Amino acid sequence: MKPLEAKVAAFIHGNGLFAEAGPILLAVSGGADSVTLLGVMETLRSAGALEGELVCVHVNHQLRGAESDDDESFVRERADTLGLPLVSQAVDVRAYAQAHKLSLETAGRRVRLDCFAQIARARGCHWVATGHQKDDNAETVLQRLRRGTGFRGLAAIRPARLFEGDLWLARPLLCCTRTEIVAYLKAGNLRWREDRTNRDSAYTRNYVRHRLLPALQSQGCGSLVEELSELAASARKLHERVAVQTAQAAPRLVTHVSDQVVIDAPALAELPQLVAVELIRLQLSKLDCGERDLTQRHYESILGLARGAAGGKTLTLPGGLSVRAEYNRLILERKRTPVGNESVTLAVPGTAVLAGYGIEAMVLSPSEASALDIGGDKSPLVEYVDLDRVGSPLVVRRRRSGDRFRPLGLTGQKMLGKFLTTAKVPERVRRDLLVFDDGRRIVWVCPVRLSEDVKVTKQTRRVLRLRVAQE
Repeated sequence: MKPLEAKVAAFIHGNGLFAEAGPILLAVSGGADSVTLLGVMETLRSAGALEGELVCVHVNHQLRGAESDDDESFVRERADTLGLPLVSQAVDVRAYAQAHKLSLETAGRRVRLDCFAQIARARGCHWVATGHQKDDNAETVLQRLRRGTGFRGLAAIRPARLFEGDLWLARPLLCCTRTEIVAYLKAGNLRWREDRTNRDSAYTRNYVRHRLLPALQSQGCGSLVEELSELAASARKLHERVAVQTAQAAPRLVTHVSDQVVIDAPALAELPQLVAVELIRLQLSKLDCGERDLTQRHYESILGLARGAAGGKTLTLPGGLSVRAEYNRLILERKRTPVGNESVTLAVPGTAVLAGYGIEAMVLSPSEASALDIGGDKSPLVEYVDLDRVGSPLVVRRRRSGDRFRPLGLTGQKMLGKFLTTAKVPERVRRDLLVFDDGRRIVWVCPVRLSEDVKVTKQTRRVLRLRVAQE
């Protein structure tokens, strides 16, 4: 066993990765890190140092044309050489990014994780391994410092984390530097693919990697990558200690009543501040509050309310949440609008009115649609679908419990509620959603996402233009 392989084996054992794993899904892009991950994991499995069969997964982002296809072919060839199964999934990341108004970086990350989860469940895998390494960890620390973060954010990339249900994401190469990885590949005469977009400093990660990190390294004498990785490890250990204390305190401080979280205010005020903030963060997350919307100022204000809890004091938080002090209690709640059962049938072509919204259906030819704003920066209240893929009658209604649909750019059905949470759709938008339903499927969740099943393609002969406007 080579030194790097032994190092990874010790890291896996020390962090409890792949315990009772069963099949393990390996994310292989074709780059240096993932090719190393593939080689090391197969060596460890063959040597008996790793249990569980290996399954490779490759996500083709379709962003670089023939180069993306060549990456997929390269990974398939490498998997075949090792005798490992490969599941390849093509996704339209650009369409996903445009639909969600996301950067390509963020869209690619979300789509990859979604594909990993689907394939892992289909293959009976509880672990998904990625090729993140020590340099990636250092870059993440710098990114979060630039954006502003607490000690929990400084923990950066963890050796393992739950990412959907009971699925775990593991990073067995987190103990290796990029230099060690390249040396390993060269020593074994292993080829890898280079993604030219990784050199484009317009992307945040690339700017940190190619400009910021080298500039900071030039001002120091030690290895900045190692130092930042040690900082992340220290922050992770601190967070683990805080998490334990938080878990011990929560049962005696927190009560859940319907859609409210009730916290014993005097007891919260007596906790160490790091523990108190973590407890508040966890309870807000249970109310579906996006953590990125909360700042240190919000947490300090909540703690201030707890220390002087008295009736009549209320704080308004991002995402439609509020915290109020009431008889030595803090009450965290979200103002929810009951989901209505009202609906209206929309004639095609035709118009309708529902809950104060005017709704219009117009039939166009592809050329007529192109002359308007299809494919451009259209309003989120306007959508185009392939009319021949839409059933009849077309009903516009409010969201219902149990709604499922296939979001544009993704594969497989999604629970609408879970999708809205993953997509971080604000509560104010959720309250006013309109669902277009043809009886067989959800066609459009307005103004959030079209269904993949009815999107306009080159084969579309008739286009249905749907428009919603405030009456």
